[in-house]
Formats: sequence, structure tokens, C-alpha cells
Amino acid sequence: MISFRQHVVSLVAVFLALAVGVVLGGGPLSDLGRDDQPAAATTRQQDEVRQTASYGDAFATAAAGRLYANGLDGKAVSILVLPGADADTVSALGAEVESAGGTVAGTYDAHPTLTDPSEKSLVDTLGSQLAQQLGSGAVSQDASTYVRIGQLVGLAVSGDELPGSDAASVRQSLDGADVLTSPQGAPRAPAVLVVLGRSTDPAILAGLVSGLADKATGVVVAGDTTSATGSGDLAGLRGEPSAAQAATVDGVDTPLGRVTATLALIRSFTVQGGSFGASGSDGAVPLT
Repeated sequence: MISFRQHVVSLVAVFLALAVGVVLGGGPLSDLGRDDQPAAATTRQQDEVRQTASYGDAFATAAAGRLYANGLDGKAVSILVLPGADADTVSALGAEVESAGGTVAGTYDAHPTLTDPSEKSLVDTLGSQLAQQLGSGAVSQDASTYVRIGQLVGLAVSGDELPGSDAASVRQSLDGADVLTSPQGAPRAPAVLVVLGRSTDPAILAGLVSGLADKATGVVVAGDTTSATGSGDLAGLRGEPSAAQAATVDGVDTPLGRVTATLALIRSFTVQGGSFGASGSDGAVPLT
């Protein structure tokens, strides 16, 4: 029997598909061969596109509570904010986590040093030193620079693999090297939501996400609408096999995208990976 949640999620997917279809049918492609199209008709089509997108967002917002079904009840999520991420989007995603019954254990701000290719030497040295301090087993011995630092960030913000004192020491070292700012006294959480910002080198992003996924129960990487198109960060990440353990969601600059990201977080506690959103290869929204 199809559950209410599956039924509503399917409807969300239909509305998302309709919105994309209207954009294509009422946008630039609709003008081919119709140069004499009246300006009034064009304006009407643009209004229809806006109405359709607005309706999809309104539907997702209204149905969110039933879709979530308190799926994050008793669960905590750490939010890792990459440089350039929109503060309002980060805040809105945190509110969705709470709407699903979860808690935001802490919001961690990554500094440009972490993702700047010119700082690779610093990141490599820091990662090597911390790996030696923690001893064998904490970090993969053969890990590359950014997979290793991703694992270290994962140990600092997620899971319980390290004693609390060691995790605190890693946080202090990352902060001291101007790599990551951690909230004071924040507990670690099994799931990590990564919010993308300005463009990041694809290899660096894939390494970070892969390392995080090695240490967290679930990782969801969320980007805005443009991140999944062309040379956007999500588009590049989705093409990297090394990051397949993390789920990706585009469109989190919209209510529909943020609901989808929260559903992906709920799913991440039992199923890892997946590509969701308007450009997701696994569908608009995670069904299970």
C-alpha cells in the first residue's frame, strides 16, 4: 500500500517536473520559430512560470510536516558551511531540521583556507601533523590531502570515533590554522549537512566530501539552483565516484529544495548517497 508520505512526495516530484516543463516550454525555447509572438503573450507565460514555481514551493512548505513524519526525532545534525554560502539559506535549512524533529548540534564555518588551492601546502602539513598526533587508525594512512582533512573535519564535527578531548583538540588546531571555526562546546552529530557557497575546485570538494563521508553516518551536500548546472559545484561533485557516499541536493535556495534536503537527511541515517532535486539523477525527492 502506498503511504501518505510516498503519495505526497510523488506529488511534490510531479509539481517540480511541471515547473521545469513550464520553464522550458514558456521560456527561450518557446520563441523558436515565433519571432512575431506578441509581447503580452510572453508576459503571460512569464507570469505562469512564476505562479507554477510559487505553487510548488507553497505545496512543499504546507506538506513538509507530514512528509517529515518527525523523521529526525531524537537525531542531531551538524551543519558545515563552506565559504560564500548564503546565511539566510543556512538558517532556513536549520529551521527545517528542527521542523523534522531534529536538532542542529552545531554550525561550523569553513574558512577560505580550507578550499583555496593556493593553501594546499598548509592544509597538507596540518593534516599530516594531526594524523600523527591522533595515532594510527584515526585517519587513513594513504589518504590524499583533502580526503585526509575531510576525515579530520568529520572526526571534529561528527560521530564518536574519537574521545571528546581529542575531538576538541582537532577543533582547536583547525581553528588555529584558520581552517574551520567551531561553535563553543557543540556536541558532535552523526549526520552532516554541507552547504555549498562560492565555486570550489572539483577535486578539493570531492576530497573533502569523501573524507567526511568516511567518518559520518550520513552526509548531505546542498547547493543552490545554479550549482547543478554547467560547471557548478554539485554538477562536478556528482561526477566524482569518490564522493558517491554523500547525497546531493540542488535548489536549496527555494523552499522545495530545502524540504528535499531535509528528506535526504532523514534518509541518510539508513541509506547513504543519492542525487536529488530538479537536476538529480535519482529523482526529485528521496522516497525512502
